[in-house]
Amino acid sequence: MIIVYTPTTNGFARSEVPSGGNIPMTAVWIDLFNPTHEEQLAAEHMMGAEIPTREEIASIETSERLYDEPGAIVMTGLLPMAARTPDPKLSSVTFVLSAKRLVTVRYGEPQSIVNCSRKVQSDPTIPRNGPGVLFVMLDIIIDRCADVLEEASDSFDKMSVKVFEEGLSSRKADTYRAAIRMQGRIGLQVARMHDVCASLLRLFLFLASRAQRVGLTDEQTAACKTYGRDIQSIKEHADALDTKLSFLLDATVGLVNLEQNQIIKIFSVLAVIFMPPTLIASIYGMNFENMPELKWEYGYPYSLGLMVVSVGLTFLYFRMKKLL
Repeated sequence: MIIVYTPTTNGFARSEVPSGGNIPMTAVWIDLFNPTHEEQLAAEHMMGAEIPTREEIASIETSERLYDEPGAIVMTGLLPMAARTPDPKLSSVTFVLSAKRLVTVRYGEPQSIVNCSRKVQSDPTIPRNGPGVLFVMLDIIIDRCADVLEEASDSFDKMSVKVFEEGLSSRKADTYRAAIRMQGRIGLQVARMHDVCASLLRLFLFLASRAQRVGLTDEQTAACKTYGRDIQSIKEHADALDTKLSFLLDATVGLVNLEQNQIIKIFSVLAVIFMPPTLIASIYGMNFENMPELKWEYGYPYSLGLMVVSVGLTFLYFRMKKLL
């Protein structure tokens, strides 16, 4: 699918190019979503630059993600596609930028692209060229990265209160499993944002080094450095959150283990407490003929009393040693 954005008095007009149709010459932003080979060739003819295939976009080498073409520069970055779901996913998006136009190639649905589409259709102050649209998109991407990480931080704070204030019980297995699962989701979210930030940092450095080639203004060149600092701060926040999350996970497991150890300790102490009466009952349960207390009138209450006294003395001993 080819989606084009052409300038109007109120911003940009969005339209879809039918299969086999021509891309308007006035198009400033060409969005290729799951493009066919023919659609990719049409965009290449418009840009005068080769557009990478899906396999090339998936490559992890920097030389395959950031490079020059005769009529443009090609940059591939990772964007959070569904970072708020239990299984966060990433989408690689390729930006093919010239001084006049911007082409985005994507095979997913990043929320940043959707937000940028709404923005350019309603804001008439956006410059009518490729760099102008790109910087609007980059600003939205950074805001979304910050929002995703803030949400992960909020989830961490709530989980911290639940672990350290409300407490977790190993006897409530569902609650315990849910807490571990939630911490795993937050960790996965933070790990995904690490990949996004690292990818965007390289992209901003490359873009700033090609400022003259794609006709960036001085303000846009300075914005590249500002965006880089913003992403670096987001990455540092993610690093700190990752460290705190590791501590929370260790604390969660440690508190539950402590509770389980306490339960085992209670059972062990109770076993020792009831050991003397068990010994007494075993002695008087023997069937020897010459047992002095066998025909004693008070033999039965005597043995019971002896058991009670042994339990009491053992209990008092453990209390004095603060084992109970």
